Amino acid sequence: MNITQIRNATVLLEIGDHRILVDPMLSSPSSLAGFRLFRGQRRKNPLTALPDDVNQLIESATAVLITHEHPDHLDKSGIEWIKSRGLKVWCSSVDAPNLRRKGLDARIITEDSCDLSVEVVPAIHGHGMIGWLMGPVAGYYLAHPNEPTVYITGDTVLTDTVKSAIERLRPQVIIAPAGTANFGIGKDLMFSEAELIELAKMASGQVVFNHLEAIDHCLMTRLRLRQIMDDAGSGQQVFIPEDGERLEFDCSSDAPPVELRTSSQSTPGIQKWLTAKFAGT
Repeated sequence: MNITQIRNATVLLEIGDHRILVDPMLSSPSSLAGFRLFRGQRRKNPLTALPDDVNQLIESATAVLITHEHPDHLDKSGIEWIKSRGLKVWCSSVDAPNLRRKGLDARIITEDSCDLSVEVVPAIHGHGMIGWLMGPVAGYYLAHPNEPTVYITGDTVLTDTVKSAIERLRPQVIIAPAGTANFGIGKDLMFSEAELIELAKMASGQVVFNHLEAIDHCLMTRLRLRQIMDDAGSGQQVFIPEDGERLEFDCSSDAPPVELRTSSQSTPGIQKWLTAKFAGT
């Protein structure tokens, strides 16, 4: 299994015969609205350009996986790119109807995952009212014969559901956002520094941290994150790739047998409209 970090949460996951483009945010720098609430802190997004060889990297994609519809995970450029290639889009049952309205060939991943074994893990993108406003989001556990198992957490805080999934599924690789996103008020929208440390210590395998240095409300830097992980004694099992960097993982041990579960997500209401309006999409 190979994971190529593209930018932010966008990665190319090579697993079996699949080349899955996860959460494509493909806009050019400064073409999207800022996410910070206060003008003095807000900057137009993305903050960084895509890797120089991005076209070569993503042209091999055979499918797309969307964890949730926020514009730093699926923007207009990403939508148009998917349409131009005619790729199917794997997603949760919550996001499928709206993605279809956008003209995408959206498939509920638990119903059309080919030779992948999949569990959708519900997530919460923040705390309290802000977490509610961000709407239902999800992570995905993927297993393929003769490949390491992988859990893409999506944007979430460290809920009991996420902890339980890590303990029960024991993924050999976890891909998790580490930007500690914050609008400039209230608690973080995803894993805090303390939760990142706890996540790394809980992991039975290796952890790939991304969602870094590309969006104005993600304040964690790669340098700071590396220091935190080294100080916590988790540096050896953690990867913090640069944009364009490719990581290779092999089956050094057999994946533990697990029983996949079916989880339900609440249906979003006005939250999706509000977050899209705020982000200018």
